Amino acid sequence: MYDLEERTFQFAKAVRLFVKSLPKTIVNIEDGKQLIKASGSVGGNYREANESLSKKDFVMRIKICRKEAKESEYWLRLIHETNNLKNAENAQSLMQEANELKKIFSSILEKSK
Repeated sequence: MYDLEERTFQFAKAVRLFVKSLPKTIVNIEDGKQLIKASGSVGGNYREANESLSKKDFVMRIKICRKEAKESEYWLRLIHETNNLKNAENAQSLMQEANELKKIFSSILEKSK
């Protein structure tokens, strides 16, 4: 069975491990904070969507999930392009996952109309 709750959890977890590996610069610390918030919000809002009280509430939560996945991809790209990372492929795979999550939430929104 496909478990999007688990997938979003694994994404947030992988992002945290990635951020821990970054060089400790002021810029990376600030960008890392933004990335951690956005990546965690994807799964947190998805869980709330699954407990929503109405279709309108569900749709709003899924839109937030999509927005946070898009924001995660932005922060990952910014970190990737402003650092000479030893684990650049890790950043790229996280960007890919953020993009795939964004597409999944877009698809859920389409089917919810």
